Amino acid sequence: MGELLKGKVAAVTGAGKGIGRAEAIGLAAQGAKVVVNDLGTAVDGKGTSHGPAEEVIAEIKKAGGEAVPSYDSVATPEGAEAIVKKAVDAFGRLDVLVNNAGFNRDRMVYNTTDEEWESVIKTNLNGTFYCTRAACRVMRQQNYGRIINTSSHAGLGNMGQANYSAAKEGIVGLTRTVARDMGRYGVTCNVIRPVAGTRGFIEMVQEKGLKDAWAKMWGAEVAERRLKQMLELNMPEDIASLAVYLASEKADNVNGCVFEVWHGHVGIYVDPPPVEQVLWKDGRWTPEELAETMPATLTRGKVRELPPIFPF
Repeated sequence: MGELLKGKVAAVTGAGKGIGRAEAIGLAAQGAKVVVNDLGTAVDGKGTSHGPAEEVIAEIKKAGGEAVPSYDSVATPEGAEAIVKKAVDAFGRLDVLVNNAGFNRDRMVYNTTDEEWESVIKTNLNGTFYCTRAACRVMRQQNYGRIINTSSHAGLGNMGQANYSAAKEGIVGLTRTVARDMGRYGVTCNVIRPVAGTRGFIEMVQEKGLKDAWAKMWGAEVAERRLKQMLELNMPEDIASLAVYLASEKADNVNGCVFEVWHGHVGIYVDPPPVEQVLWKDGRWTPEELAETMPATLTRGKVRELPPIFPF
């Protein structure tokens, strides 16, 4: 067992499967005592089960670690506060919060129902905020804390994921703000943007016929190979390693950063500049002037039909 997090207490939401599971096990393997929070829902947010959290706890204990379960929902303020309280009651403090709970309900924007929109926002974005707020109240008093949020490559904008993309990019803005609010109290807040391709993602998209869609575009052989590559080259443990580092004291100077993970690739996003380039004149632009000038300058080369975001 490692010692990067010896004596620390962590809470991981959505820790029963996939990325959250790997993060909980990874934190425990480095000495952290872990609250394993999971409702046991499917990737579309349906159903509940204590099984996934219990299995993760059993694995942590088998390896010599300490962990307790939490079955509270991140989608309510009360549930989020209960998760933080579980850490404090069980272990006396909370040093690390990993916000990972979330799910997808993909549909083209014109077919997205109010319930599909609200349910994804409620768990992914609101849940991250509720848990972060509750944790910050404890961490501020401690003058110490690490918050690691989970965004997605889909946050950059992806076909059929209006709800999920909005939630995940909202988490990026939330992260940058929390970093500025809490840095003076010894608390850092960073976000990991995994490139889609973990096993949970594959299980979901195969159900939705993505494999068949790829076969139509590239042929069955290429579609099969790319699915295999995604499974083999982008495992939850890849994300967990970065989360463990960000949770450690070694990352004390890292705050408000956005990271991308793809197997052996770890990258950090540069904060976007205000504009790509600037048009300038002495006075206000008229609509006619912009209509004349923009096509040859700022909007040159732009296209109406944007391709889906995909790592290959």
